[in-house]
Amino acid sequence: MKNVRPEMQVDIGGLIIKNPVMTASGTFGYGKEYAPYLDIGRLGAIITKGISLEPRAGNRPPRIMETPCGMLNAIGLENPGAHAFIKEKLPFLREFDVPVIVNVFGETIEELKRVTELLSESKGVEGLEINISCPNVKKDGIIFGSDPDMAHAVTKEVKRLTDLPVIIKLTPNVTDICLIAESVEEAGADAISLINTLTGMSVDIERRIPHLANVTGGLSGPAIKPVALRMVWQVVKRVKIPVIGIGGIANAGDALEFLIVGARAVQIGTANFINPCATMDIIDGIEEYLKRHNIADVNDLIGTFDEEGKTC
Repeated sequence: MKNVRPEMQVDIGGLIIKNPVMTASGTFGYGKEYAPYLDIGRLGAIITKGISLEPRAGNRPPRIMETPCGMLNAIGLENPGAHAFIKEKLPFLREFDVPVIVNVFGETIEELKRVTELLSESKGVEGLEINISCPNVKKDGIIFGSDPDMAHAVTKEVKRLTDLPVIIKLTPNVTDICLIAESVEEAGADAISLINTLTGMSVDIERRIPHLANVTGGLSGPAIKPVALRMVWQVVKRVKIPVIGIGGIANAGDALEFLIVGARAVQIGTANFINPCATMDIIDGIEEYLKRHNIADVNDLIGTFDEEGKTC
């Protein structure tokens, strides 16, 4: 058994991917940036940098700040817009045998709907991840993902316009993330991804000014992993659709924790900046773990968490 390669395929809302390791939006560009460093064809899926209807310049710098065990960013969702993405970025991604999932955001439901329509008509797009969780994505000061009714409405409208699998990305900056998860499941989401970044800030004590021009930013990296893991565990117990774990995953051990508590797949984000081959190392590490424990299929590992510790 230890010499037999384990089965790594997983089903994410009807999208079959070759292994449970994805890239996280905003940390892998549009794929081409990392192509010199790793075998893109080995990835379970590529999730692109967020795409809006029109181009966005993002926030003014400084936009990134390193923190203990993490990173603050306030990029402001800079991107070329949906039309330029389809024309200039998507052709490169079509060259690989890897599902391309496009992260989508908008300041209004109408904008989200239009981007959904454009991408759904584009060859090479195999899934949509709808970002209702970024502090930059607001309507009348409200983040779509912080209100169950608004999250439900967004999900329902997007699902109505596409046959592609729809993943809804949730924010951790809420009172009860499970309520949001249940609302998007009821509205027809095919899967849920969580968590997006935690809101944080950093101060230059010599000048007594914020390190980020935007003052606050999204905290990512190993520092947030325990929070992300706890939220994924909670949501897995409340919904029936697949959950994708995100947050501070830096190695195979981190990824395995998320799979064991019930995530069907994981997304690798900040670790890509430290080690461009992090995703490859994590794929290899998961396979090695399965071999070492005589587990023939990664699906036999997913959700095996014994919270009462009876297997100890």
